[in-house]
Amino acid sequence: MTPGRPVPPPLAKPIAPAADPAPAPPAAGEGVLAAGMGAASGDSGLVPLTLARRAPKPDDVEIAIAFCGLCHSDVHATRGEWGGQVYPLVPGHEIVGTVSRTGSNVTEFAVGDRVGVGCMVDSCRECESCLDGLEQYCENGMTGTYGAKDRRNGDAITQGGYSSSIVVDRRYVLRVPEALDPAAAAPLLCAGVTTYSPLRHFDVEEGDVVGVVGLGGLGHMAVKLAKAMGAKVVVFTTSESKVAAALELGADEVVLSRDEAAMAAANRTVDLIIDTVAAPHDLNPFFRTLRVDGALFQLGLPSGPMPPVNPGALIRRRIAYAGSLIGGIGETQEMLDFCAEHGVVADIEVVDAGQLNEAYDRMVAGDVKYRFVLDTSTLQAAAKEADA
Repeated sequence: MTPGRPVPPPLAKPIAPAADPAPAPPAAGEGVLAAGMGAASGDSGLVPLTLARRAPKPDDVEIAIAFCGLCHSDVHATRGEWGGQVYPLVPGHEIVGTVSRTGSNVTEFAVGDRVGVGCMVDSCRECESCLDGLEQYCENGMTGTYGAKDRRNGDAITQGGYSSSIVVDRRYVLRVPEALDPAAAAPLLCAGVTTYSPLRHFDVEEGDVVGVVGLGGLGHMAVKLAKAMGAKVVVFTTSESKVAAALELGADEVVLSRDEAAMAAANRTVDLIIDTVAAPHDLNPFFRTLRVDGALFQLGLPSGPMPPVNPGALIRRRIAYAGSLIGGIGETQEMLDFCAEHGVVADIEVVDAGQLNEAYDRMVAGDVKYRFVLDTSTLQAAAKEADA
């Protein structure tokens, strides 16, 4: 296990081979119908849907959802932009709510506890990554909170948090500290841990200099978390309009990355860069700002090819170019506790169910500071039959 990583939670039996019979479905009447908003097709927009949630099995926790963050990946998935999507689909993987029922084996959660669910609801639990608390890198494939085959539940397609309730295995449920505002805590379960994990992996501490490229949903969390760890934070942006916003979030310095003189002045001044930009862009100017043994972590997933990286820029300073994906369950819990201790939450705009399609369009246009969160109390009552 990597030194300093949180101890992973105990794991259960691995997934049975595909040839084994699927587990028996819950007895009739034990599950619930949940109200939701999702996509009926790639071009339907978000519409009211009703979901059939399974009855809690012995290791399950049933959660009454209060808030769910909106992530840009939700837009890609519901609009079929990543291909191969199964519909109907209810997105949402930044879930905060309270426990409403527990299975007979659950002792760590009780009815009424405030809990959360992030980007995954299962993994194989037996590979090296899972045993090392890195379930997000499960060698057999983690199970996403929505749009994935749930291998322990008859390969049903998982449906996410734009809904009134969800049932999740206890090992993938997080405790959300009472000190955190529940709506503003929801984006921590994706945007928060996505930026926390590389900062933690690099052991950022007081005196380090962290650069943040981009100031959107991920970038604003990177600024807050790095500052809470004691680092000096330098924001790189192409937009003069974001200078004041970056400083307001706590950045110590803002560099306009299109200003060649400003970039030259930043040469060899940064220890670690968190790159959150999801559009193709040239990384080589940012490598030049790194000191010897610096690193650039790529978090944004560009929609097209990136300009080539100059190997000489890496070799001359022993620079590492790395990627990072969310965080494991233990690390996510550590992040939530860290945020509670340091008063870190996302800057949010709460929307109701009827505003979701408009919120999606605004996300695509970059018109949000910095994350939307759905108030699930505005969902319609569930119908008498399930759509998904």
